[in-house]
Amino acid sequence: QVQLVESGGGLVQAGGSLRLSCAASGRAFSSYAMGWFRQTPGKEREFVAGISAAGLNTYYADSVKGRFTISRDNAKNTVYLQMNSLKPEDTANYYCAARRSRLGVRSMVEYDYWGQGTQVTVSS
Repeated sequence: QVQLVESGGGLVQAGGSLRLSCAASGRAFSSYAMGWFRQTPGKEREFVAGISAAGLNTYYADSVKGRFTISRDNAKNTVYLQMNSLKPEDTANYYCAARRSRLGVRSMVEYDYWGQGTQVTVSS
């Protein structure tokens, strides 16, 4: 079992930056691919970014490519999402997810564990 706890959300002006963190429990973190997803009320949860277990491969939604960066520190059992040049349309609840596989994917149904989410609000 893996428990995930997100932090770092908040209110920021358009053009600003935030860094989200996701701390994972358990000793198998380095064998899990990780992902970030986001969701707004009335919409489906959508893929934002993913990273393979070793951190060698990263994946991004087109909407965030070039602005967001996913990374991980396996020694700290933590995955990060650096968000730059934020836009009002990035406003959402952001979720961290873990997949019992070394390979990252974009589909949320492939992820096995989820955090509770952290709210990001970007004002115009």
